[in-house]
Amino acid sequence: MGRFVDQFSGEMILMCRVICAILGSPPSVPQNAGTVIIELPLDKIRRPLMRTRSNDPQKVKELMSSISEIGLQVPIDVLEVEGEYYGFSGCHRYEAHQQLGLPTIRCKVRRGTKETLRHHLR
Repeated sequence: MGRFVDQFSGEMILMCRVICAILGSPPSVPQNAGTVIIELPLDKIRRPLMRTRSNDPQKVKELMSSISEIGLQVPIDVLEVEGEYYGFSGCHRYEAHQQLGLPTIRCKVRRGTKETLRHHLR
């Protein structure tokens, strides 16, 4: 069963990459979906709290090495509100992708409301 799920997940990620390449933008998360894992372009993810703390350079360096060797193992959490994507966690993973020059990052996206977004910004 686990092998089927891994294969299915891999096929879904590949399909999302193909769709993004064709459409030029990520597919939006369906209205009634829970969380969905998709690849998003880094430049489509807003990081509103990015300047509130600095990342540990050593941790970023270690992640860069790991991501280069085996890929990102844990997607970052992203909130989608009205078609816009907001990242509040995964700061080191996000920066590692930036420094590696990778155009996309795997995200666990959940849909939210403006009220949910306001709650995260407090």
